Amino acid sequence: MIKDIKLAVLIDGDNIPSKYIKEMMEEITKYGTPTIKRIYGDWTKPHLNKWKNVLLENAINPIQQYGYTTGKNATDSAMIIDAMDILYSKNIDGFCLVSSDSDFTKLATRLRESGMQVIGIGEKKTPDPFIVACDKFIYLEILETFTEQQDGKPEVKKPSLDKITPKTIRLLKQSVSDAADDDGWAFLGDVGSLIIKKQPNFDARNFGFDKLTPLFKSLTQFEIEQRDQGNKRFKLIYVKNK
Repeated sequence: MIKDIKLAVLIDGDNIPSKYIKEMMEEITKYGTPTIKRIYGDWTKPHLNKWKNVLLENAINPIQQYGYTTGKNATDSAMIIDAMDILYSKNIDGFCLVSSDSDFTKLATRLRESGMQVIGIGEKKTPDPFIVACDKFIYLEILETFTEQQDGKPEVKKPSLDKITPKTIRLLKQSVSDAADDDGWAFLGDVGSLIIKKQPNFDARNFGFDKLTPLFKSLTQFEIEQRDQGNKRFKLIYVKNK
């Protein structure tokens, strides 16, 4: 899934805490080059002060949007209009929408209809409609690896992990079956791509594993096989339902 594509990163400043910025930007580079980086909000408001401190070092362009009407989210409107302008400019290959707000569901759907790859990033409180409207959705909580202690030393922070439920096992087993050859073996890369298509917010890190391979190895319902690929150093991983 990793491609060298040009991404437009649009951040809902009213909705996303600044503490995630470092890990979030590092995660985005796994999927492409963030050529456009913008964050939206009313910068006259004190709740965005923490964002002001990290914008310059991450080369993120703040977009001012005044809240003209009480109860209406002007930030959402500005971000949606900007996204459509960027889409029609045809200078990028995909979008990264950073928000936990379901108001961007229609935008994600529209961008995908236009052939754009859409990566969503938000907190675990993000409603399902926005999650499933994206090609892939990443929870911010699994990216936060440390916080600063009072003495200035980093403290490793363990994210709240999801449990592997029977529903999770069914998703994995069905995906292996769908991608399998006549002998029942499936290339793990194909299985991973298929799982994301079925459930965009699926991530091995949600369950405490760095990659999909150790997740499958931890489960007794599957067989794992490593295969040589000619003269190349790395081996291909195949999985089979028991």
